[in-house]
Amino acid sequence: MFKKILIANRGEIALRVIRTCKEMGIKTVAVYSKADAESLHVRFADEAVCIGPAPSSESYLKMSNIIAAAEITNADAIHPGYGFLSENSKFSKLCEEHEIKFIGASAEMIEKMGDKATAKATMIAAGVPCIPGSEGILDTYEDAEKLAVDMGFPVMLKATAGGGGKGMRAVWKVENLRDAWDSARMEAKASFGNDGMYMEKLIEEPRHIEIQVVGDSYGKACHLSERDCSVQRRHQKLTEETPSPFMTDELRNSMGEAAVKAAEFIKYEGAGTVEFLVDKHRNFYFMEMNTRIQVEHPITEEVVDYDLIREQILVAAGVPISGKNYTPQLHSIECRINAEDPHNGFRPAPGKISSYHAPGGHGVRVDTHVYAGYMIPPNYDSMISKLIVTAQTREEAINKMKRALDEYVIEGVKTTIPFHRQLMDDPDYVSGNYTTKFMEDFEMK
Repeated sequence: MFKKILIANRGEIALRVIRTCKEMGIKTVAVYSKADAESLHVRFADEAVCIGPAPSSESYLKMSNIIAAAEITNADAIHPGYGFLSENSKFSKLCEEHEIKFIGASAEMIEKMGDKATAKATMIAAGVPCIPGSEGILDTYEDAEKLAVDMGFPVMLKATAGGGGKGMRAVWKVENLRDAWDSARMEAKASFGNDGMYMEKLIEEPRHIEIQVVGDSYGKACHLSERDCSVQRRHQKLTEETPSPFMTDELRNSMGEAAVKAAEFIKYEGAGTVEFLVDKHRNFYFMEMNTRIQVEHPITEEVVDYDLIREQILVAAGVPISGKNYTPQLHSIECRINAEDPHNGFRPAPGKISSYHAPGGHGVRVDTHVYAGYMIPPNYDSMISKLIVTAQTREEAINKMKRALDEYVIEGVKTTIPFHRQLMDDPDYVSGNYTTKFMEDFEMK
């Protein structure tokens, strides 16, 4: 087992990893930028190393600084959390070259699943249902137009190196295809340095449902059921729940089998998520695979009583998994509490938290790194915390979330608490009748 793990991340996920490491008797090293010197992950780690100024390009994305921090502290493993370098094949390879265990996917695995066009081809070979579309990257606009006409509209243009909704365009008729093609490529080039595009049939009334998987170094994988992530704004998730109110036993078995098949086909090692789009007829299609821990992993932990960070560490140390698949026996909902103004287009609202009181009680969990007096820097994403509730039924979970949101006090900055409170009373959400288009018709009161 590892003696010391460096956490190459910040905020709530860094603190989350530190907690599990301490429970396992493993020493921890926090890294931080100058903007994060007062963050709780720095305070609670056994050691802390400043790795640069506030911009992430000069700190949390600076591979040489992180490797140097691991070497001077004698860390024998690095946990990347999510975001930043968690799906960077070059960093995974760099760790291997310096004989530091990367607690995540191998460079080869990240490259195979990180490029969406390559991932789709791999999943087709594995026999996993995929959305009809181009076989790899489209070379020219003429190729795109021919395929779109052949498949029939609507279609979705996607950047092969995309993420966060950038380089994506829905097109409903051929007259709009050229403008969508040009603007998507331009955005992809600016965001990722890669303007490669592919195309898929647009799934109408889609649900975004993902399956949590864990694979070990012996070729075995299992799944821990699903999470419904359909409430999104600009392809960014706002709230998640498990089990999905759209799920049936038959669909869960089919999606779980497909996700395990995908993981075992590529000999996946570690915790990962196979993401699917599910249409209104409950046909499901592979969308992408995230080769890291997800922001929303706590709701899975709550309904199956399973520490995913611990499992990541055990698998990385060569411990085999049990191979058991899980079905949720409880219901859990997560609300992402961000420093954003929901009454003003969810505009980021960094600043100093003047007063802070977290909710508590049975079945309430708050994953956060903030406190009263904490300054939320403008340099990173705006997440303050994740509020997770768990109950026997979905109705009970919604009522518990309402109560927890009413208790949650964060003053000094605008937050998304009012949005989530309104969401919990929304008739479509309460009835489970929502898709990825839900936020297009949602208006703040």
